[in-house]
Amino acid sequence: MQGLVTAAVINYQTPDLLTDAVRSFRKYYRDVPLIVVENGSMDDSFECIKTLQAAFPDSITLIRNAENLYHGPAMDQAIRSSKTPFVYVFDSDTRTKSGGFLEAMTKMMTEDSMCYAVGKIVTVNRRGFAATAGTPVPVSAFMLIRKEKYELLAPFEHHGLPVLKNCIDAARNGWRICSYPVEEYVEHFGRGTADRYGYGLGWRSRIDYLLNRLGL
Repeated sequence: MQGLVTAAVINYQTPDLLTDAVRSFRKYYRDVPLIVVENGSMDDSFECIKTLQAAFPDSITLIRNAENLYHGPAMDQAIRSSKTPFVYVFDSDTRTKSGGFLEAMTKMMTEDSMCYAVGKIVTVNRRGFAATAGTPVPVSAFMLIRKEKYELLAPFEHHGLPVLKNCIDAARNGWRICSYPVEEYVEHFGRGTADRYGYGLGWRSRIDYLLNRLGL
């Protein structure tokens, strides 16, 4: 995998979760380049990341934002900053339980040029809510993205489902989301940052929810 994959994780005021996520990932993937986006935290997150950099020298790159760009734009920032064909994005509220998945996901990408992203798939409607028919999207807590295709699509955005417009664009181009059971290797606790600080979406989230309930 050397030279093929960069990993990326976003942090906003959850240094405890970040430490566990990074150290558990590094247990199995010590040499994969890792980008940590520090997203405008006002706690001791920066000091935490410096400690992680000291523990894993020369393999962690820090991007420090002056304010919270929110998850989607920060993922976009990390992907565009990477220098490898594929980017593995994982959430700060995940814990890697075993290795081998990144090799398998990368192999799927290299063997299928129409595969845009690899991971656990969910199907959503045009507002980003789970549906029986609609657009397949990867769960952003643990997904592998093909950078060259990503840069041709709508970027990840500040939204309850940051990957939505991006994946709608990918589908229009005929590119596929490829299924892999990454959840068997990586535990996702869920809403680690959102439960503490919310999504910061305000009225937009409420309107989307109402319109979805109305079937619009």
